[in-house]
Amino acid sequence: MAKNKQLNFNRNAPDLTLQDTSGQPVQLSSLWAQRPLLLAFTRHFGCTQCKEMLEELVAGRERITQAGLDIAVVMQGTPEATAKFAQQFAQGLVCLADPERKAYEAYGLERGNLFQTFLNPKVWSAISRSRKKGYAVEVPPEGQDAMQMSGTFIISPQGRIELPYYYDHIADHPPLELLLNGVLSTRWDQPFDGPVGTDTTLSSRKVD
Repeated sequence: MAKNKQLNFNRNAPDLTLQDTSGQPVQLSSLWAQRPLLLAFTRHFGCTQCKEMLEELVAGRERITQAGLDIAVVMQGTPEATAKFAQQFAQGLVCLADPERKAYEAYGLERGNLFQTFLNPKVWSAISRSRKKGYAVEVPPEGQDAMQMSGTFIISPQGRIELPYYYDHIADHPPLELLLNGVLSTRWDQPFDGPVGTDTTLSSRKVD
């Protein structure tokens, strides 16, 4: 991925209007207006790693909420397709439809190369692990791009990117335990200037 298109720490988060699973418009900024937002992008609906990532987010939703964040997931499908997919794999999560992939583009998520998607040994190892959980590799639904990369962002109530996570390959989603015990040990509900993961020391914070 071209590094110059990626969003850096403390940059303004792109604010777009997407649709929820009912087809109603949702302004992204409304999701981070009150609390920091964990904004996750999936790939296509046949991606085993995406299903595994969603499983982790569903299982860890309460812990993520306790860490001070809300969760929203952006998907490539239409509202109808996203609703069906979310019912099976993302129950309880706010899921947004982006069939034109305009949010993907705005957040610097581009199409991967062959090594990032199909020819990476780490990807095949991840697929093998996912199969043991019952997640089979499937062809992307019509209109969804198998080469689309995904990513995870934490956005402050001020609309700033506090954590941009771009995948090196399609199986590179951040493990939930790494988030919870690493960067999520940071108090995301408090503005700060210092490094992440320092909840035990608030000396570097700007506490209102």
